[in-house]
Amino acid sequence: MTSTYFPRRLKTVVLAAAFAGIAGASTFAQDNTPREAVITVSGEGRASIAPDMAILSFSVVKDAKTAKEALDANNKAMADVLNALKAGGIADRDLQTSGFAVNPQYQYPDNSDGGNRQPVLTGYQVANSLTIKVRDLAKLGEIIDQSVTLGVNQGGSIQFSNDKPEATITEARKSAVTDAVAKAKVLSEAAGVSIGRIVEISENSSRPEPMPMMRAMAKEYAGDAVPIATGENSYNVTVNVTFAIKQ
Repeated sequence: MTSTYFPRRLKTVVLAAAFAGIAGASTFAQDNTPREAVITVSGEGRASIAPDMAILSFSVVKDAKTAKEALDANNKAMADVLNALKAGGIADRDLQTSGFAVNPQYQYPDNSDGGNRQPVLTGYQVANSLTIKVRDLAKLGEIIDQSVTLGVNQGGSIQFSNDKPEATITEARKSAVTDAVAKAKVLSEAAGVSIGRIVEISENSSRPEPMPMMRAMAKEYAGDAVPIATGENSYNVTVNVTFAIKQ
């Protein structure tokens, strides 16, 4: 029993080692396969279009001796603003409360003489923020003017946007790819080679950024409709393209 068992076991170990050696040699050979020669470039494309929608963000801020008084005053002003906006054609789906806060207001005494006087509660402030989508830009100046007249006294931002920018973004993508191909051809010609198939392509795109509005809106400015310049929205696309080099 002993004389036959160990030789068989030894044979199994030898065979296993032999297969492991073959697999290792195969992996080594695979790891040393020459990598495909490639050229990687970035292409940029831009397309512009006039905006057809604006997104406004502003707030009604009221101060009073008590939180209840500040809340009641704020509620009335915001209700007047919302009713006017709806009467002016703004749909419910385009009106969204974006923030609400009740904050105590303190008067901080002068402690420069080394005293330890405590802050004195002087009242409360209630702020209610509203985001509005304006789909008729011809009404934008009038909407801002009316909102300020009815109680809006703090502005946030205005962003000119497009409801359906897909066609413009597609144009920017095509321009970006064209730019990438042109750059790859210049590099390959300078290196004395030719570009082949596309190995990999990826995209980065950017949208128009919000434009800041004045932080404080005083009622004395609400005489005529606010003049608005919409300009154009530019959609930028960057593509990273990797081309194989023909051997």
